[in-house]
Amino acid sequence: MRGREKFAKHRKLIMIITNLFGILPKPLRLKLWACFRRFQGTKGLVIRYALLKTLAVSCGENVAIFSDSFLYSPEKLFVGSNVSIHPMCYIDAAGGIVIGDDVSIAHSVTIMSSEHNFSRSDLNIKDQEIRKLETVIESNVWIGSRAVILAGTKVHTGSVVGAGAVVTKDVPALCVVVGVPAEVKKRRAC
Repeated sequence: MRGREKFAKHRKLIMIITNLFGILPKPLRLKLWACFRRFQGTKGLVIRYALLKTLAVSCGENVAIFSDSFLYSPEKLFVGSNVSIHPMCYIDAAGGIVIGDDVSIAHSVTIMSSEHNFSRSDLNIKDQEIRKLETVIESNVWIGSRAVILAGTKVHTGSVVGAGAVVTKDVPALCVVVGVPAEVKKRRAC
């Protein structure tokens, strides 16, 4: 049975758990997220989903956040339906991140929405402001393991980001990008 079927089968129970978490104050929900970040198995998936549903700006159905993934500023995160975020991902939503429907994010992926400003030479880099830029992953996208999506970029519908790629600019629709920096390797057939 696929994850969607399991979600549909247990939807009522999952929504009850989500509603119970929703009653709790936000600081407590954030602490619970940290506590259950490493929790393995189906129980961990359900708890993380229920917490994310109460913390994110929006969160669709059948969203699987596997163990050891780190979400920074989940209150600025939009997540569609049928999304999987595999183990050890780092998602910094400080500047806002939108993840569409039917997106698969493989293990150890980094998605950023903030970056250090280093334009002033009269200041130490670490003392300069952080720029916040919205990052968008549209629907039907697959991001390979250890890929990095930098702040302010957009991965358009139907694209594939190869393992280890570093996305520094927008990825066109229906393309496969690979490399550092990521470049279009080929176009997918319509």
